[in-house]
Amino acid sequence: MLATPASHDTPPMPPENSPIHPGWLRIMHWLNALAVVIMVTSGWRIYNASPLFDFVFPREITLGGWLGGALQWHFAGMWLLFFNGVLYLALNLATGRLWRKFFPLSARGLAADLAAALRGKLAHTDPRRYNQVQRLAYLFVMADIAVLVLSGLVLWKSVQFDLLRELMGGYEAARRVHFVAMALLTAFVAVHLVMVALVPRSLIAMIRGK
Repeated sequence: MLATPASHDTPPMPPENSPIHPGWLRIMHWLNALAVVIMVTSGWRIYNASPLFDFVFPREITLGGWLGGALQWHFAGMWLLFFNGVLYLALNLATGRLWRKFFPLSARGLAADLAAALRGKLAHTDPRRYNQVQRLAYLFVMADIAVLVLSGLVLWKSVQFDLLRELMGGYEAARRVHFVAMALLTAFVAVHLVMVALVPRSLIAMIRGK
């Protein structure tokens, strides 16, 4: 009988007395949060200079003051998000944390956890383990940030990334992809903050590690 992948491929959980979140992860989490705030608020200011839709964002919640300033902030946030994200992914792969924390995923397990969450009965007794809704959400936001970066490259250097531009359906289509990815990231952050408010010890663990 063949062994299941989990018996060989999934790294064991760390000891119970070890930090819930290692130091490198906590640092990267807060750097990523800073980068996202910078990019979203400066991106709103850039959007206001040439709106895609029949609305603009209130100036008070945008960053940069004017288009040139917003672009400078946006590029600064972009590089922080990019390098922090690459290092985050590399360390998660190297330590086995990616497989340990975010897999396995199954349609049945996801449906059960989602149903429990909607009824307010999803347990959070073990902060070291993510339920399947959390696993999917975190994997989704990783993919969403990757889409943000790729579509952003098209908007930044459209001529140099001509193949990527064509794969996205052209420059204007890439603008829409970038906007939708930004909106999805903002929605994730909003839900994430609500969950932190409901389970405040998750914030303490991300600050102190335990």
